[in-house]
Amino acid sequence: MVRRVAVIGAGVGGLASVKCCLDEGLEPTCFERSEDIGGLWRYTDSMDGGRVSVYHSVITNTSKEMSCFSDFPCPEDFPSFLPHSLLLEYFRMYARHFDLLRHIRFKTTALRVAKRPDFATSGQWEVVTETDGVQESHIFDAVMVCTGHYQEPYLPLASFPGIDTRFKGQYLHSREYKVVEAFRGKRVLVVGIGNTGGDLSVELSRVAAKVFLSTRSSTWVFSRVSDHGFPFDMVHTTRFNHFLDWLLPSALTKRIRFRKFNSRFNHANYGLASTKSSNFKIIINEELPFCLLSGTVVLKPNVKEFTESSAVFEDGTTEENIDVVLFATGYIFSFPFLEESVRSLFDDNRSLYKRIFPPQLEKPTLAIIGLVQLTGSVMVGAEMQARWVTGIFAGWNKLPPTSRMMADVLKKKPLVKRNPSERENLKISFISYTDEIASCAGVKPSVLRLLLTDPRLALAVFFGPCTPYQYRLVGRGKWSGARDAILTQWQRTLKPLRTRVVDDSSDGWRWLCLLALPVALTAGFLLSKYPWLGWSPRAGPQL
Repeated sequence: MVRRVAVIGAGVGGLASVKCCLDEGLEPTCFERSEDIGGLWRYTDSMDGGRVSVYHSVITNTSKEMSCFSDFPCPEDFPSFLPHSLLLEYFRMYARHFDLLRHIRFKTTALRVAKRPDFATSGQWEVVTETDGVQESHIFDAVMVCTGHYQEPYLPLASFPGIDTRFKGQYLHSREYKVVEAFRGKRVLVVGIGNTGGDLSVELSRVAAKVFLSTRSSTWVFSRVSDHGFPFDMVHTTRFNHFLDWLLPSALTKRIRFRKFNSRFNHANYGLASTKSSNFKIIINEELPFCLLSGTVVLKPNVKEFTESSAVFEDGTTEENIDVVLFATGYIFSFPFLEESVRSLFDDNRSLYKRIFPPQLEKPTLAIIGLVQLTGSVMVGAEMQARWVTGIFAGWNKLPPTSRMMADVLKKKPLVKRNPSERENLKISFISYTDEIASCAGVKPSVLRLLLTDPRLALAVFFGPCTPYQYRLVGRGKWSGARDAILTQWQRTLKPLRTRVVDDSSDGWRWLCLLALPVALTAGFLLSKYPWLGWSPRAGPQL
């Protein structure tokens, strides 16, 4: 019987885990090595203790309605996309509202997590921590690891001959980047075109003498602002779009997707991506296309080698007088506190059952929270994981036998190991994954049932954004405010923009709802006939 639970890390996953433990009547103790909550999103100028934090100018890529905790909407006066300071304030509000802080031990580092000698029968863990130089040993019935995947910088120097032997300039990982002023007047080469590489290239272009952005993969660039000025994820991350992706032939959906990608600008003209690309990534950046168009950022292929002051690229071109090389090459996860016999059970999240549980353990009392790459908000995915995990700890849910879990892992894990920098290609559909875990936890909403009992809500759930409130409509943890949160989500999105109101009222949406009803009925029938629609067979970037 699980009662005492150790939660390691007080970032978004840790806060959600503590709250879910309390909801299930468990006794959580959270160990946080720094002096405050927020994890990655708590910005600091320094890197004391090896702690990773966001850079000063960062703004969320997912909107507040699509990223919030499922029973605690963001304040309506918060903008749709939050700077790190506002997101941290939201975390503080959440922690205060649910009285989480008293369960967190700050400035306490988890040094070792090991199975007890009787683990095969008790499932218990020994957790050794250190506070102000004093070590302490604890016994817990279960452990939730919430340190995320932004842990150790991935710096592939061996792939860039000369960078650490001949090159006389400075090189650093994006983890060390905090503010732009240190690069004023310099010629900077950014290696890697993920969200971080795109953001930093744009910011550097305002002060640097020249910025070069090197990439080896096809990249599609989206804006946070979508049709009619609404947040991109709220417009496109819908159950209706997810249903179409399953229903239509893959060749047709690929064609539609690429056409949408190029609707803002032709990516091939910019050297970013081609419609013939089968291996690609998606980044969010409003300004990068203009920087390329204005020449303040120059796109380059992969680097072949470095000389004392220049970079030689695979197309044979050379850029001279490079002062700084900034590697935006991502991170690798590591859990140094886990004993080797446990750590060796998984080499990445695909070795974990549902990306959470090491299936080989005799007792399912260790859960890895937030170690998942989604096409939407990882915050929502981490909370859903925590809800299911704590339900298992409390005895409300059960895992299948080890053989079935291993078979599921092997079915979803590719045979070929991939480079850590290619993790974008391993992203899982936000709706697919969240629905799958919600089904395991018994909290996935039924569109067909809603059509019969609450048609207005059903239309909002199916055609509207797949916001986290949908997972509080039914099952354990059902929230009485979920329906209202769904029906008012667009008002909260528009509220911060109402600083100057103009009259542009229209009743067209009423006719749209009437036309949408037969489509929703048909989709509801298909969803009831084919229950596996909760998991897309093509778990890639979703429109």
